[in-house]
Amino acid sequence: MTKDEFYKLLESRTSIRKYKSDEIPKETLQRILNAAMQAPSGKNRQNWHFFVVQGEKRQQYLKLSQKSWLGIKDVLQKKLKPSLYEFTERFFFTLGDAPVIIFCFSENSPEERHYTSIGSVYMAVENLNLACLVEGLGCCTMGAPLEIQEDVRTFLGVDSQNKDLELLCAVTVGVPDHQPPKAPRQTEGRITWLK
Repeated sequence: MTKDEFYKLLESRTSIRKYKSDEIPKETLQRILNAAMQAPSGKNRQNWHFFVVQGEKRQQYLKLSQKSWLGIKDVLQKKLKPSLYEFTERFFFTLGDAPVIIFCFSENSPEERHYTSIGSVYMAVENLNLACLVEGLGCCTMGAPLEIQEDVRTFLGVDSQNKDLELLCAVTVGVPDHQPPKAPRQTEGRITWLK
């Protein structure tokens, strides 16, 4: 991959919220997850943990996804145009028909700063996003499951006593069924140069 190809790859990444129903081969998902786990991590703890949800289990999660919508809909209604608000609401009720949902957790430890542990997992999530792109897939990283963390933990069978395992986000994955425009990047005033 050339430098130009790399930067074009980064610039082409968008969040996909509408998917074809095509199943994703396990080998492809394994490559994406292996790419995620190539990320750097604080003290090389590699503290990520992924739950891959498909099939009937994915169908069952839709009820919880709808519940998570209740926690953010009022904020989004003030922020989004009506048509985008309706599209987003549909996404929460169907997850855009994505055949795969990957829940991303941080296994926290007193040996590492909390924010470093979280940052390590989010670096893995970014690798996952880019690997999806290379595989011809789309994805959308969602914070909405945090609205219903305890429900998600129960749904995934995460022991309530295991408080070190912290939910950070979920990522829907599938073959894109739309090409949304990329939101303009807000770069003004975001970089400070010091000499």
